[in-house]
Amino acid sequence: MFLQTDEQTIADLGIFGRRNDGGIYDLYNRTHTRGGEIILKDMFLHPLSDNEMIRRRSSLIGHFARLQMAFPFDAAMIDMAEKYIRAPEDHTGHSRGHGTLSEKEIQNGVTAVIALLRHTGAFIATKEVKTSAAYAGDREALSSLIADPAFEPALRGEAKLSYTAIAAYDILFRVRERHKIEQLLQHIYYLDVYLSVAKTAVDLKFVFPKALEKRQCFLKLEGVYHPGLKTPVGNDLLMNPDQSVIFLTGANMAGKSTFLRSVSTAIYVAHMGFPVAAVSMEFSVMDGIYTTINLPDNLGIGASHFYAEVLRVKKVATELSRGQSLFVIFDELFRGTNVKDAQEATVDITHAFARKKNSMFIISSHIVEAGTALKQRDNIGFFYLPTRMNGHQPAYTYTLQQGITDDRHGMVIIRNEGILDMLKKGLAKKQGQRS
Repeated sequence: MFLQTDEQTIADLGIFGRRNDGGIYDLYNRTHTRGGEIILKDMFLHPLSDNEMIRRRSSLIGHFARLQMAFPFDAAMIDMAEKYIRAPEDHTGHSRGHGTLSEKEIQNGVTAVIALLRHTGAFIATKEVKTSAAYAGDREALSSLIADPAFEPALRGEAKLSYTAIAAYDILFRVRERHKIEQLLQHIYYLDVYLSVAKTAVDLKFVFPKALEKRQCFLKLEGVYHPGLKTPVGNDLLMNPDQSVIFLTGANMAGKSTFLRSVSTAIYVAHMGFPVAAVSMEFSVMDGIYTTINLPDNLGIGASHFYAEVLRVKKVATELSRGQSLFVIFDELFRGTNVKDAQEATVDITHAFARKKNSMFIISSHIVEAGTALKQRDNIGFFYLPTRMNGHQPAYTYTLQQGITDDRHGMVIIRNEGILDMLKKGLAKKQGQRS
């Protein structure tokens, strides 16, 4: 039901960002309610792995995106109703009333719930909602809730509520039918999420991916880019059983990590049934996604970076041995060891991954010799992100090309920054002072 993933992947993709930087979640969070925010965060923590559930959610959000419907409830009214309905009761089952809420708060809460019931009735009666096949199940649930005979007086309406009427409604809302009011709020929170994500799709021109059956090992991306970039460069990618592994090369700063995050973010978000940053996307639903893009040393267990990489590969291998279909990314596999060991390990592990035809893998590396050794397998594709030299200045296209590159411009960048000259001048100055 839910896509397998872990904290490392969520951190790699920047799902929730950092202290001063927004994450992927923030791009989609345009909710109006606290409950909507909570549900949206939970969706980001638990992507789906059932294609029917993904299609249903995607269809629903896509419907609202086409309607470009604004959130039909007043956020302040919902906040007031929520605070009121969640106020505690005493042990007798009656509302504690004045012990926890003032008379004014009770009156405002009752008024807010009544308004919520009436607004819900008006919302589900609109033509857009009545004729929506995608929202039919939610509409029926809402209609059933407010059609309860207990709520008939509230829907009928009174110009001004007496003290006796407020007390009676208080018991009705917070004791007798409390669970129904909570269900009503929950439906409104989900609506808030759907409309929030729909607005993101419209404003940012994201597309809704097509989810395919599991076990097909298929991914087709056109113009995929990272949603956090202001001036992104889109790329195309095709993966299938004939090309289930991608070996990616490119110099430092050529855009490998950004490309890997672009692809894996699209796959992660697509499994939520949400729109993605691409021109188009089709994907077979997977059991899990694991990325290793920014792997820290595990100092807590005294592990070096290399051993942390080994443990990461072991985790993926364990899941694969259980027959799971996974999407896996390793950025600079085995960077924590010497070049000889890294090359041998990269070749052997990539060969082993290539035998898992129900999963997909992207492995980036600076070790172009590993790519040469891997060419004997038919289902490995080779791509690179090029560097163009303008004199002594490297320029990057960020556009994926087929093949393997041996671009190495690390020393060019070091020289361009004048680091060696600074050190030489510093050394000469120090020697002059001694003499």
